[in-house]
Amino acid sequence: RGLIAHWMLEEVGAPYSIEVKDYGTTMKAPEYLAINSMGKVPAIKHGETVVTEAAAICAYLADAFPEAGLAPEAGARGDYYRWLFFAAGCVEPAMSNHAAGWDPATPEMQTRFGYGSYAAVMDALARAVAGRRYIAGDMFTAADVYVGSMIGFGLQFGVIDKRPEFEAYWSGLENRPARLRAGAKAEKLASKQAWAPA
Repeated sequence: RGLIAHWMLEEVGAPYSIEVKDYGTTMKAPEYLAINSMGKVPAIKHGETVVTEAAAICAYLADAFPEAGLAPEAGARGDYYRWLFFAAGCVEPAMSNHAAGWDPATPEMQTRFGYGSYAAVMDALARAVAGRRYIAGDMFTAADVYVGSMIGFGLQFGVIDKRPEFEAYWSGLENRPARLRAGAKAEKLASKQAWAPA
């Protein structure tokens, strides 16, 4: 999830710094819990504004840096909002539950979950990206950062089906320079074990 925010920050092109948090200690410390009460990453601070949740960070940064052109015009954001929040509200929980070996098994059980079923989510997502370069129209947007991250992660770790629609959509995003820069920074931090105590 942190890499999603890093990718978005690279797309925006504004300078930023990264603070690495250890899951068991600094992410659960009172100082960080005051920023994100869930004790998870990512979180950003822009001026005095704190934003958590990867999809919200993507949307916020697109609005905060309009010169980057990462959001459609205000009157043309239907698909942009739809798929950005579909990925957050349906794709991620369906993918996570499925990866953990559990899916709502019966129609009655599926009515209790906003995403219904893993199969329904994957079918809807495949239809959304089929034959499209971008999820929300003719331009790359913050929604592609988030939806693309979900699909790329899912394909890499085998938690979504390797459907041609997913592979084609992801192949158009995975080598974006901003994403590659974000990935290189993450690898550099990991190689230095930036989270380890000095």
